[in-house]
Amino acid sequence: MLAVYGKGGMGKSFFTTNLVSKLALLGNRVLQLGCDPKHDSCNALFGGMSLPTLGDTWRSFKEEGRENDLKIHHIIFKTEIMQGQATVFGCEIGGPEVGRGCGGRGISFGFDVLEEMGISKWALDYVVMDFLGDVVCGGFAMPLARSLAEEVIILCGNDRQSLYAANNIARAAQYFANLGGSTRLLGLVINRDDGSGVAERFAERVGLPVLLKIPMSNTARELADSFQLALLDDTFDTLFDTIARAITTRSTPRLDAVTPLNYHEFMSLFGTVQPDTTPESAYAEDLFATPEVAHPPVLHMQPSEHINERLALEADAPTRLLASRLLQELGLYVTDATVDPKKGLTLTVDGNILICFGNEQDLDSKIAILAALRHSGEHYHYVDLRRPTSPFYR
Repeated sequence: MLAVYGKGGMGKSFFTTNLVSKLALLGNRVLQLGCDPKHDSCNALFGGMSLPTLGDTWRSFKEEGRENDLKIHHIIFKTEIMQGQATVFGCEIGGPEVGRGCGGRGISFGFDVLEEMGISKWALDYVVMDFLGDVVCGGFAMPLARSLAEEVIILCGNDRQSLYAANNIARAAQYFANLGGSTRLLGLVINRDDGSGVAERFAERVGLPVLLKIPMSNTARELADSFQLALLDDTFDTLFDTIARAITTRSTPRLDAVTPLNYHEFMSLFGTVQPDTTPESAYAEDLFATPEVAHPPVLHMQPSEHINERLALEADAPTRLLASRLLQELGLYVTDATVDPKKGLTLTVDGNILICFGNEQDLDSKIAILAALRHSGEHYHYVDLRRPTSPFYR
């Protein structure tokens, strides 16, 4: 189970398709799994054909009241490549239409369906997943959070945006590894390399080996635009043969400690120095038409408190422990706790945020989701964590 992560538009599908093809040409049975709502990962494999997505197919079955009739052959497809030299399998998970749902939840649901169909038991040598890497929600991070991906390759260019995404992916992989995850980073692939060396400096600072440098090439672009494999070009055939053999023989460079960069360290790669100043605050009177604005009362708590007095007296030990973790790890102050027969444990945080935990399973994953939400700066008043693979918040 190999995941390819990277910023949107950096050529993940190009890289994944040619890697999958080369792995198959070396005698392996390989499935390419498109994990992006725009569902165009497998197009070049299938000669420009857009595969029916798992999500759309499941919804059409559900509308007809026969979702239990969904079978493997409805969502997994196969094709011959390089004039019949090998056969590869393809699947597009897909996602909701624009503005009509959460792409990450669609990806999580797709993996649930594939697991129910027994993907872990299929006679495959490799499942190569093409994942969007500049979205930080739980669905797109699921291969890391649940260790579904055994190995991860990060694809980037020499530009700041793709390297920023690469740094975030390395940070996420490190975070889940610290929680006991088994996913292993293989290294970095530099696509459309312009010879500037920026990505290589980043890789050296972070501790990621550079697995492959793919040069900028009009030939490769023209082949990709016409839905043909870059392997038709001898130069690219040699490049992908090198990395495919390194993966199959487990001879990729040894990876030691990975140290993702903080914001200031990252910006220093580009010669940017953060000014040593504090931004000027804007006050309510700056924004409202009237100078006097009513402010809500502010509640203060003592640093030693981790749950309120009633909760400390009435809650069971696991609930008190969870409340303590939320404060110590995330700074969230639990003010109430209830147990619902259907929803399980629900905590009230800071007096106005409801977090539905359900049962005591996967607590580390649930806390990790809350940490990601907090880090993203999203505002929310309700979070449902009963299924960590498909979290919901509003």
